[in-house]
Amino acid sequence: MRLTEVTQMTLPTGRLWSHALVAGAPGERLPVSFDQRKHVSSGDRAGSWMAISWRLDDPVAHDRLADAWVRVVARHGTLNSVFSPTDVPQGTPVLREVVVGPGEWHEHPVAADADVRLVLRDLLDEACVSYAAPSYRLCLVEPDAPEDGRPVVVIASDHAHVDMWSLLVLARDLLVMLDDLDAGRDPGADLPVAPAFSRHTAELRARPPVPARIRHRWDAILRASGGVMPRFPLPLGDVSEPRPQVVEVRDVLDAEELVGLVDQASLRRVRVLPLVVSVLTTLSLELAGEPLRAVFPVHSRHGEGYTDACGWFITNAVLECEDPDPTVCTARVKEAVALGSWPLADVLAPYGGMPEAPGMFAVSWLDLDRLPVGLDPRHSGQFVSADIRTDGVMIWFVRDARGVHLRCRYPDTPEARVSVSTWLDAVCDRLGALARTPAPLG
Repeated sequence: MRLTEVTQMTLPTGRLWSHALVAGAPGERLPVSFDQRKHVSSGDRAGSWMAISWRLDDPVAHDRLADAWVRVVARHGTLNSVFSPTDVPQGTPVLREVVVGPGEWHEHPVAADADVRLVLRDLLDEACVSYAAPSYRLCLVEPDAPEDGRPVVVIASDHAHVDMWSLLVLARDLLVMLDDLDAGRDPGADLPVAPAFSRHTAELRARPPVPARIRHRWDAILRASGGVMPRFPLPLGDVSEPRPQVVEVRDVLDAEELVGLVDQASLRRVRVLPLVVSVLTTLSLELAGEPLRAVFPVHSRHGEGYTDACGWFITNAVLECEDPDPTVCTARVKEAVALGSWPLADVLAPYGGMPEAPGMFAVSWLDLDRLPVGLDPRHSGQFVSADIRTDGVMIWFVRDARGVHLRCRYPDTPEARVSVSTWLDAVCDRLGALARTPAPLG
């Protein structure tokens, strides 16, 4: 499954529709997570959304798709909540429970000389903003091409309510609902219960105080990074203000090469991720003369039922590795997971919140084969990000049965184009060479 960007996604030409649900009056106040508060406090803005797209097996009636979608939304508490900027103390967003019900289909005309991807981008930039009620949208592209009339479904939401795992859950739920409706079964009766994300937020707040060793390690890594979250170690040019983004999607390993990398990891008695971290550490030492330091997103879906829930269950940790020995890298990855397993509001309170700075560097690892939900390859699924301005470097590695690919987003400056491309070339070359290294006989 590919991770791409809206202007680069694979999308057929055709008619574009969206279904806008209707939110009722705001009700009970709900707890807001650290990441939600940080995200929503920036206000409504283009590009705050993320999406998933896939092809259905056959054309679908609009009313049946809308019926299935309403049932999916009813399952997930976070999709039945809205943020409000009107009754907030000191600019802190308030989240309230709502009841979301059926809405209407709208067609979004695509001119003969227009790119449907850009029309979709503009639609989602307007509809999927933090204070919209609701802040998500179901879209449908009905292809013009007679040789492949399978429609494309797009589910997009402001990031405050979803992560990539959540998007897979929503896609799975919608497909199940459609199948159940076709078969005359009770729609969604066999789907697992999906706890509300607000419950997870409340549980996280109730955790014991952050241990001193966790605070000390966070502080050591931040101090080594100049008192801020880790930054990309090579020159990026002037990023004092966000710049238009450059997005590169690269195939790193094919299926056969991934088998080779797995074999190399087994020889070293480590998993694939620490072996990748070993390569990144080596390159950081060689190209920048310093240890690998990066923001390292980890999931927080710990606890009963959250594997099938929808919400922002990704939180940030920090990864520091000074030694490319794979065994050391295994320990550093485990440490990063531990650093991200405590409430960030508490961890980062001494710094006034997350101490971001231009040039922030993040590395994410997504192993789709290990997730409990997924899309069949026949659906040609894509994770889709928005077209934004940025001042940092974000790398996503995505592993599935077809191999490993990466997507990189970085600011469009002459320096960054050289530095980041050099870094990406080296990563792809080193991992490819390692994966093609023959295993010793015997």
